[in-house]
Amino acid sequence: MSLKGKVCISGIFEHPTRHAPDKSTALLHAEVAQGALADAGLSKSDVDGYFCAGDAPGLGPINMVDYLGLNVRHVDTTDLGGASYLAHVSHAAMAIASGKCNVALVTLAGRPKAEGAATGTKTRIFGATPDLPFELPFRPVLVNLYAMVAMRHMHEYGTTPEQLAWIRVAASHHAQHNPHALLRETVTVEDVLRSPMIADPLHRLDCCVITDGGGALVLTRPEIAKTLARPQVTLLGAGEAVKGQMGGKVDLTWSAGRNSGRHAFEEAGVKPSDIQYASIYDSFTITVLIQLEDLGFCEKGRGGAFVADGNLISGVGKLPVNTDGGGLCNNHPSNRGGMTKIIEAVRQLRGEAHPNVQVPGCSLALAHATGGSLGTRHASATLILERV
Repeated sequence: MSLKGKVCISGIFEHPTRHAPDKSTALLHAEVAQGALADAGLSKSDVDGYFCAGDAPGLGPINMVDYLGLNVRHVDTTDLGGASYLAHVSHAAMAIASGKCNVALVTLAGRPKAEGAATGTKTRIFGATPDLPFELPFRPVLVNLYAMVAMRHMHEYGTTPEQLAWIRVAASHHAQHNPHALLRETVTVEDVLRSPMIADPLHRLDCCVITDGGGALVLTRPEIAKTLARPQVTLLGAGEAVKGQMGGKVDLTWSAGRNSGRHAFEEAGVKPSDIQYASIYDSFTITVLIQLEDLGFCEKGRGGAFVADGNLISGVGKLPVNTDGGGLCNNHPSNRGGMTKIIEAVRQLRGEAHPNVQVPGCSLALAHATGGSLGTRHASATLILERV
């Protein structure tokens, strides 16, 4: 089934908090749900589909549907880590197209900052993975796994720390215009390289922030969207993919985005060169570089040159990326940054991004996220969105 034009994103909301010691995770889910419904001009009585992932407390939809006071006939608990919420958009499109629901609510929330989490410094365990007994003795810390990816890319293609630093520089130039961003100070390449080394070659400023907060989406049948006052954004194409250890044939230079991106572009009937704005998951600077290559914005191995010299800065470069400041500077709630990628893409398409970062006449945007670890096993999800 083609998802092209099957669903509209009618409501968005990003929680303004970045530290919530006084709020429960469930309350954050409720507040973002309320915000997205208000943005769409709908109420909870209109919602008949609910989507959540592993960040939802308790038994996911069983707890949250009750807590939110919803009356739904369709639920989806797909969990692809940070990519979950992009997958929920395409799954909602399928549910709406097949008559399972008419108005779908997607929520994300978390309190990693209040709970004292740190960026990638604990052993990363993804459930009862069959390979786990062989990996745990080596203590696979997340930042080390991404450092391996960066080091391999540098070895294969000559990518430099300076080129990676430009990704953080671009994020900071955008974050200065976002009043809710956790880190609003602009930085230089030299600032990134002078920041403490966390896992060679990744410095502290190559790593994303940790925040509390969340976000939500309201997805509707196109016929309903036409009755609402908000600018409407429709789904043109979507793709999902998973990459693992491949029986030991490990190649750290590419991600599952190579496949999810291809599927999304094929369904949408557009090319990477048509995209005017891109939201790219940025757990680390190397994450952005790898995904830009895999999504077709540049050739494999040319990511370093592509991101250098401000090419990701809105109004300056070839491809504006993460104009809210991204996970590197703005917000990374629940250690799952995919939701904010969708929200900023919708802002751009509505013309509601900050005037200093708004892409003029933006009508076609891409949102992409990963969940898991590029250094071991992960999922990717890609959305191509259009202003109606």
